[in-house]
Amino acid sequence: MMGLQCSCFLNSMNTKSYAEQIFRSGVDRVLPDQLIRSQVKIADHILYLADHPFPLDTFHHIYVIGAGKASALMASELESILGERITQGHIVVKQGHTCALKRMRITEAAHPIPDQKGVQATKELLEIVNKAGKDDLVICLISGGASSLLADYPEGSSLDDLVAMNRLLIESGADIQQINTVRKHLSKVKGGQLAKAIDPACFVSFILSDVIGDPLDVIASGPTTPDSSTFADAWHVLEELDLLPVFPLSMVNYLRMGMDGLVPETPKPGDPLFARGHSLLIGNNTLALEAAKEKALELGFEVRILTSALQREVRKVADFILDEAVKIQNDPAVKKPFCLLAGGEPTIKVTGRGIGGRNQHFALYCATRLEGKQGITVLCAGSDGTDGPTDAAGAVVDGDTLRVALEKKIDSRVYLEACDSYSFFRQVGGHIMTGNTRTNVMDLVVVIILPVHPQK
Repeated sequence: MMGLQCSCFLNSMNTKSYAEQIFRSGVDRVLPDQLIRSQVKIADHILYLADHPFPLDTFHHIYVIGAGKASALMASELESILGERITQGHIVVKQGHTCALKRMRITEAAHPIPDQKGVQATKELLEIVNKAGKDDLVICLISGGASSLLADYPEGSSLDDLVAMNRLLIESGADIQQINTVRKHLSKVKGGQLAKAIDPACFVSFILSDVIGDPLDVIASGPTTPDSSTFADAWHVLEELDLLPVFPLSMVNYLRMGMDGLVPETPKPGDPLFARGHSLLIGNNTLALEAAKEKALELGFEVRILTSALQREVRKVADFILDEAVKIQNDPAVKKPFCLLAGGEPTIKVTGRGIGGRNQHFALYCATRLEGKQGITVLCAGSDGTDGPTDAAGAVVDGDTLRVALEKKIDSRVYLEACDSYSFFRQVGGHIMTGNTRTNVMDLVVVIILPVHPQK
């Protein structure tokens, strides 16, 4: 492919198209069925899980369990490879993220606030692993969303307490490490405790990361990895967030019992139970960004990956990226057209009662900053294809977006303040609609940059 020989061939319509092609290439690289296909093989009666060989005749049973937005497609591909070698399995996914399975049961449950379906599925999942003996293999399929979908609560608490706990943590402004520190210590499956339930069987966990930096003990609350946090750490998180006065009393009492040594701690690094297992990262935001970069290069762009660790408030992140884009645009030493890439998971404080998500809000804010400015196109979208409680992955904008809005007598400021970005783009155009991708490695930002004064 010859690529883009001159930026004069680019206009608003095809820069948006190029941005979407680049985004979709990033998502395609982290589709869970492809990732499993690259990691699981059978040759000469040996099962290869990543680089780990397992002679099939050494196992009496192979059990498969999983949780998360990507776990259904992971399980489907695993079924196609292992077939009847799978004794039993159970997968719990977010509602709408399912697919047909032959050898395993699948449950759709609520996310991010757990429900009874998730609680029941988690019980059944634990019943499966409790069957596993020392001559059995358990394959775990873990991806983003599993912290909510692996739903359980301590003795003396209730589903209402679990719902309240998750809602308070999510709405508190806490980061994912703080949230999951608390979750781990109010569960019998998180924080390495799933590995404890699997013991003495051998296990391999395939993990798709939706957390910045890919810490295995934080992704999905680390069900099969050692946990370095403590009951005291969970207590300090609630203190710091000023949640103790409003937190469910039964859960406060449980944490207090844990600090007093009346409840066992989560398994720590060095615990021998982890010697029989492997927790393997198979996909993340960086992998998606590298694929997006390859596509941009193929299309003829100069490319730079800015970061895979976007995590501040949406407007601050947008300002950071747009400032960099303007700097690139104004620098005659930088060849154009240019593609700037970034990834991560910015945060948003909801201030209105509109409909949207952080990616659409990000894009709408960018549109207000780009008003009347030519040569910069910004796409921001979630790799899972569902931004907030909407059917859009995100949106793409440029300097003409607000002009179109004004022609339709739509005031962008009203929609921005109401956190109603979905309604804005539904009327003005710009939505990125991928459908549910059944994967999740956080968000991707694609910025197309042309010269300030393109050659005629």
